[in-house]
Parts: sequence; C-alpha cells; structure tokens
Amino acid sequence: MRNGTPLMIVSKPYYNKEGATMLYPKIGIRPVIDGRWGGVRESLENQTMRMAENAAKLISENLKYPDGTPVQCVIGCTTIGGGAEAARVAEQFSTQNVTATLSVTPCWCYGTETFDMDPNTIKAVWGFNGTERPGAVYLAAVLAAHAQRGLPAFSIYGHDVQEANDDTIPDDVAEKILRFTRCAVAAGWMKNKAYVNIGAVTMGIAGSFCDAGVLQKYFGIRAEWVDEVEILRRISIGIYDHDEYEKALAWVRENCKEGFDKNLGKNLPPVITKSKIVPADKDWEFTVKMTLIIRDILYGNPRLDEMGWHEEALGRNAVVGGFQGQRQWTDWLPNADFTEAIMASTFDWNGPKAPTPFATENDTCNGIAMMLGSLVSGSAPCFHDVRTYWSPEAVKKATGYELEGVAKQSGGFIHLINSGAACLDACGKATDKNGNGVMKPWYDVTDKDIDNILDATTWNYADLGYFRGGGYSSRFVTEAEMPCTMIRLNLVKGLGPVLQIAEGWTVHLPDEVTDKLWKRTDYTWPCTWFAPRTTGEGAFKTAYDVMNNWGANHGAISYGHIGADLITLCSMLRIPVAMHNVPEKDIFRPAAWNAFGMDKEGQDFRACNAYGPMYRNIR
Repeated sequence: MRNGTPLMIVSKPYYNKEGATMLYPKIGIRPVIDGRWGGVRESLENQTMRMAENAAKLISENLKYPDGTPVQCVIGCTTIGGGAEAARVAEQFSTQNVTATLSVTPCWCYGTETFDMDPNTIKAVWGFNGTERPGAVYLAAVLAAHAQRGLPAFSIYGHDVQEANDDTIPDDVAEKILRFTRCAVAAGWMKNKAYVNIGAVTMGIAGSFCDAGVLQKYFGIRAEWVDEVEILRRISIGIYDHDEYEKALAWVRENCKEGFDKNLGKNLPPVITKSKIVPADKDWEFTVKMTLIIRDILYGNPRLDEMGWHEEALGRNAVVGGFQGQRQWTDWLPNADFTEAIMASTFDWNGPKAPTPFATENDTCNGIAMMLGSLVSGSAPCFHDVRTYWSPEAVKKATGYELEGVAKQSGGFIHLINSGAACLDACGKATDKNGNGVMKPWYDVTDKDIDNILDATTWNYADLGYFRGGGYSSRFVTEAEMPCTMIRLNLVKGLGPVLQIAEGWTVHLPDEVTDKLWKRTDYTWPCTWFAPRTTGEGAFKTAYDVMNNWGANHGAISYGHIGADLITLCSMLRIPVAMHNVPEKDIFRPAAWNAFGMDKEGQDFRACNAYGPMYRNIR
C-alpha cells in the first residue's frame, strides 16, 4: 500500500529465446580430501584442487548448453575434509543453481562426513586410481553411504593405475564425466520449464493425452494448455510482430519451393470444397502468421510488449510443445505442417537457431522423446510415423532390388514418414568437413548447409481428403546414410513411463527403388528409411522385430548413436528403459543399481521402482 493505494507489481517478461539472462543449470565440483591436519591434508591440497580444476576444464571445453554457450562449473570454495566444509560448499552451491555434483578425490576421505547429502542434486564421484593414496577405497566407501542413505551416485573410476603426479584425465574417465554431465545438464535444462499443449487430443491417440503428473514428477516440467482459438484471436487482432511477419513471408516465398499438388484433377465432394475457409492463395500468409504466433506462445516476444500486449509477451517458458491440428483445426484451416517442421529445424528466416521439439498431433509422449534426444545430441529432433517394415523379400518383389549394406544386415528396414514435425535437417544435406551428410547442432549450421537443405525440400499442397483446410507439407528423402537413434516414451498402466531406444542408420536406396516404395504411401510427405542395428536376439533379432515391439505408432529420431546417453539420463529421472540395443559395456547408471540383481534390465526396473520419480511428491 502507498497512500492507501494498492501497489501493482508488473512482472518483467522472460524471453528465454531472446537472449535474456537466465540461471543456467551448473555442475558443482566438490574437491574431497583427507581431513587430517598436520601434514596429511596439506600434502593433498594441490593435487585435490587440480583434479577439480581439470574436471571443470574438461566439461566447459567439451560441452555446451542448448543455447550454444559452454557448460558452467562451480568449484567448491574449499576442499572438503569434514561435515563443516561440506556444509559450506553446499551453501555455496545453493546460490548457483547447481543441478549436479561431481565429487573428486585422490585419497581416502571420511564417507558420510564429506558426501553430498542434498536430495535434489544428481551425484557422481570420481575416485583417482592410484596406489600412493586410496582414492578408490573412498569411492567404494562413499558409494556404500549413498546407497544406504537413498542418494544414488554414479561411480567414476579409471581402468588403469596412474602416477600420483599425473594430472591427465584418462579417456575412460573423461567419457564417464562427460556423459554424466551431458545428461545432468539435460535434466537441469528442462526442469521448471513447460510442455505447452496447443489444443488437446488428436484423433484418440493415447500419446496425446497429456499426463501432467508424469511430466511434473519425472521431468520437473509444468504442463500448460492453450486452446487453438488463441491463434485465431492473435491473427484477427494482429498480435504478432508485423515487421518480422513481412520478413518471414518474403523468406518463405524466396526459399520454400512449392511441389506438385496431388489434388489436381480430383472431383472433390462438397463436404471438402465447402470446408476450406482460407483462400488457397492466402495459405502461406496464414501459415506464417500461425508460425510466429505459436513461437510467441511458447517463448514470449519482447516486441509484443512494445505493442502493448504485455501478457502475451511473457510466453509460457516452454522447453517442448505440441499442436493438435487434426481434426477440429485441419478440417477447415491450413495445417501446421510448416510450423512444426520449421520449429523443429535448426534455422528459419532469422538464420540458425536452437530447434524446438514440437510434436505433431500433440503426441506428448513423442514430444518428450524429441526433447530428450535433442537435449543430449544437440541436433534437431524428427517426428515420425513408424509406418511400415520392409523385408528384403518384399522389397525385391515390389522393385526387383536386393538390399545391401546396413539394410541387408538388419533384415530389412522401417519406413519413417509423417507430414508434420520432420525437421528439415533430416534430409541429410548439411555436411561435415569430409563432405558426409550429417545433422549438426544449430550453432555449427552454415549458410551453405541451410541453402542445401532448402534446395532438397519442396512444399507440397496438403491432401484435401485428409486436410480439408489445406496447407503445405515438407517433402524430401533422407539420402545420406547417417547414424541415428529412434526413441519413444510410453506410458504403461501400473508401471509408469518407460523408454524405448533403437540405434541404427538412415538408409540410402537407389532413386527408382525409393520412388516405387514411397508412392505406395503418401508421396507428398518427407521420407526416411531406417535400419536399426540388430543383434539376432529378442526385440532386435531383425528390423521386423524392432517394428513389432515398438510401443506406439510414433517415434522420434535424433542424430548419432545416443542410446548410452539416454540410458544414463533415464536413470537420473528414474525412468526404466524397456528396449534398447546399446552394448552392455556402454551402460552407465548409478552404482546402487548393481544391488538390484545381476541382469541389467531387471536392475533398472527394480531400482527405478524403489527410488521413485526424481521429483516425486512427499508421501
């Protein structure tokens, strides 16, 4: 109150895509030491602190946040020899948004007196493998303490003995530190952000039923809903950046080549012809406005504040989202295929940008899979229908072609196709220094990459039998043979969320073979042939078995073989992995998982059930 008048506190808009200062999730490095003063501790101070500094240097030089800046580390303000110093460092970290801690030591230390007892941090311990001081003994002791107290921690221990004065970080240790950090940063990045549902459930697809409790408890994500009518309101009133709209529309007209129209020559029934409200020659204008507005809904936009739309300028603090579309929108308005594709890609009319995981048909489960893949790979996520398994025999019957390479090794391949959120990067036309087709983190994408991707893509008019309101779908074929990982989050009654992972490769087929197979489905949608890496056993016996064991009609692919990272991240979130083809030697989970039996898969289910969701409610 001031002079009897209530004060109104107006919040400052938070534009997490527009360069505003944000509190990054950081890694706290805890230098742990033998607490005996009088010679022992003093002799270890420099070595212990060098371990911490070297770990921080390794992390910051090799890992980036999704916005392209180096991952930040906070080194403890003191070496930790006992409970008082552990508390000092914990207090320091509490002001720095430390998501995860890495305790490092070359020596014996006092387990429960020095360990990280904060229940909200993700934990790892690196015990130096040397003979002069028993760092490995402390590692084993403190891991026992973590297990006993219900605070699971990852164990990092080098394979080979090092000399006491050796400051290098062995490759196997570096790999585990970077994997732990990459996944902990992913968990920290998504925390307290939102999944923004634009619309609701699409055509009864189970994954479209957004479970707010699952998002909150397992991912720390808020579920938000915005009715699709909000897009129409903003278009009607003009709540978007008009200057950027003109820029974006000009870019679309110059760069987005229109392909063939499959509707030409068809005698469409009145139920379709009467349904289209936006004139066909205005579809691009409507679609570009819709794209700008959806981005603003997710992230906010300072320009709207300048225009007097303060509430709209705030955005929803999104990290992922989805659009319902079918059918209440697409039965009379242009579809969101362009919107979904450009959101998920690493560029738009403003140049390179961070991709947004944005799910077609608002399949929340697949949107989360897109988010997980994008956060650990740094590349654009691709949404797909897991459409068809093609056996070698079926391909030969349909085309006369005998499979070769990875497709032959996998016993066939799976056709991945969808009209919507297939990132344009998935055409494989960005190249590395050797000219190989790749998908890059957005901050490595060049103007030449963008031009090549756009040249490989046409925008074909929607099939009016399915999308009465029209619109444009991207059309390309993935020609590069790239390593990639297919991912799916499933919700199972009585079990909760589980993840499926299939590492493999995109497949390049001869043009005439691709053409014959592609024409058997929707020829206007982007096309990717995928061969999972098979093992000859179980769900990975052949590509057919992968398709037959997949948990839903959708999947998401990300660039690279990132299954090991996803397994580590899921163990942090307490989500069991129900299906994967990652070699056992690459599986890295908290040490306490070893107490839950000898089979790796069973360990995971039992441990996740015992510990419960990472952000579970107090019981």
